[in-house]
Parts: sequence; structure tokens; C-alpha cells
Amino acid sequence: MKTRTCILVTAFFGLVLYAGCNRQTMKPQDTTQREIVKPAERQPAEQPRQPVVETETRTEPRTTALSFENIHFDFDKYNLKPEAMEILAKHATVLKANPEVKIVIEGHCDERGTIEYNLALGEKRAGAARDYLLRMGIASQRISTISYGKERPLDTNHTAEAWAKNRRAVFVVTR
Repeated sequence: MKTRTCILVTAFFGLVLYAGCNRQTMKPQDTTQREIVKPAERQPAEQPRQPVVETETRTEPRTTALSFENIHFDFDKYNLKPEAMEILAKHATVLKANPEVKIVIEGHCDERGTIEYNLALGEKRAGAARDYLLRMGIASQRISTISYGKERPLDTNHTAEAWAKNRRAVFVVTR
């Protein structure tokens, strides 16, 4: 009786495992390549042409062309260097010209130090950049911050140059 029960239970689990196996290997779609489709050619209408008047209405937001330069920090510091202040002043000018744009400031650190320490330092770095932009007249609801600490290095080498690249604040356009 026990042997028969064991055989039935084993057979049942074997069937369940077999049914769960995918018989066809699905090839993941390549999302990096996009097909460019040309619009069909249309014959011009035989109506008299009206002069074209340019207007300021835009169908695409201006944020698509915006990119912001990173700022860098010294080891174990979150105070802004003079060159970082110049970069932030340029960012403030762009943000003032594009009031619909919102940004996230990401604080990053090099690999030295604990995870907790670097997360706190990254938050202070992002906060320093945010505070400077606020003093330049950018509304606080347009700026948010996040710290990645040492989790997203720009350069994975273990050199002083790599560490200097990784001590940064990154500006990401969110809208």
C-alpha cells in the first residue's frame, strides 16, 4: 500500500513538472532595433495652396533634446566645487527656459566605504546640487533627489581616476 502511494505521488509530481516545461523556446524580441516605416506617398490635392504660417505650437515637448552635464565631487565630500557651480548655473538657465521640465538628481559615490555611508553621502551630494538650483530660482516641486551610493559606478576600475569619475551627481529629465 505504501509503495503504491509513493509511486502515485511521484508520478503525479512528475506529470506536473513535465506539464510546466515549455516545449517551444521563445526567442526574446530585440527591442534595440526599430523598423523605420516610410509614409505612403500621397498625390497633392487640386486645391489652391494657402501660404504656410509658422506658429509657436509644438507637438513634441522640448525636453527630448535636453541633456545635463554631470558634476563631480572630491573624495568624501559633498560641497560644490567652483566648476560644479558653473555647470549648475547653466542647468538653472536651461530649467528656467523650460518650465515644464522636471529633473531627478542622482547622487553617486565611489566604491570605498560601506553601503550605508555611501547612500547617505550620495544623498548629501544630490541635496547640495538641489539646494544650489533652488537658490537659483528653480521651484522645489521640479527637482527630486535619489542616492545610489556606490551601486551604479560609471567606471568599474579600481583606480583613482575611476573613483573620481564615480563621485558625481547625474541629472535625469523626467518630464
